[in-house]
Amino acid sequence: MSSTTATRTAAPAATSTIRPLIGTGVLAIAVASAATSAVAAAGHAAGISLDVSGAPIPVLGFATLTAVFSLVGLILAAVLSRVARRPRTVFVRSTVVLTALSLVPDAIADATTATKALLMVTHLVAAAIVIPAVARRLAA
Repeated sequence: MSSTTATRTAAPAATSTIRPLIGTGVLAIAVASAATSAVAAAGHAAGISLDVSGAPIPVLGFATLTAVFSLVGLILAAVLSRVARRPRTVFVRSTVVLTALSLVPDAIADATTATKALLMVTHLVAAAIVIPAVARRLAA
């Protein structure tokens, strides 16, 4: 008589760690998108122009771009969760650097100082929501 033993592969474990990451990330992206739109709307209501190079940025444009670039960050987190020895550390360091770099175009934009500051605040608001939420789901 012989007996066979089934062995599990790493795929189910990887999938089980990705699902909570994706779920949390999608929720954080939705919250950050709403928050950046709210900040932009509040700034506009307070009299801050949303014009860059003479063209207005629609308030919903803030939500759209927040969602797109936060999704890129979520994909980065998913990849790091599979390939990095310390995915949380690598993710946080990478996204902090990327957030800082995202402020450069705002600083040099053809816009008023108040508009530039508002654009920068929206970047920081999105980062403050998405980065910690996603990082918590990554292995230290």
